Amino acid sequence: MPEITPALLLNGFFWFVAFLFSTTCHEAAHALAARMGGDQTASSGGQVSLNPWPHIRREPMGMVLVPLASFLLAGAMMGWASAPYDPRWQRRHPHRAGWMALAGPAANFTLMLIAGLALRMGISGGFFHAGMGASGGARLAWTILEIFFTLNLLLGVFNLLPFPPLEFSIPFTISRRACCSTDCARRNGGGKFPIRE
Repeated sequence: MPEITPALLLNGFFWFVAFLFSTTCHEAAHALAARMGGDQTASSGGQVSLNPWPHIRREPMGMVLVPLASFLLAGAMMGWASAPYDPRWQRRHPHRAGWMALAGPAANFTLMLIAGLALRMGISGGFFHAGMGASGGARLAWTILEIFFTLNLLLGVFNLLPFPPLEFSIPFTISRRACCSTDCARRNGGGKFPIRE
């Protein structure tokens, strides 16, 4: 168990806020893609939203309790979230279900790209030194952007691994005839996301 210090608590707060926002974007992207494809299951539960509350209400353990406890006990944050979908819709529309599965990691890679561009612009503009903030405010901004970059890289890559219960636990192939979706994790509560400090 790591020593509880003000610096650790502040770092944990930044990681937790980034985790909440990033997982909310991830699940909202799944829900939006499903709604656009004709499945209203997640949308009817309010999950086509960047408000974290509908997502927390569905997975309070995975989005709040476990991330906080794992960070305090092990110095690493782990949690999970999920968005429901209709398996009958998935079977009828495998192509659409495949795009739904891609939407979550795509949201994470988009956030990673935004954070990376902000870091790059900060360095180019002289706001950041290469590797750390030059002052208190710059250092804080660097830390937050670095957390968002690292976290979303991990979430995006981790959810593309072909192991259950992750989105791509079953390889899928988009073709004229078939597309095997990999969202079995959604029916079983979603995948776990290990987040290192």
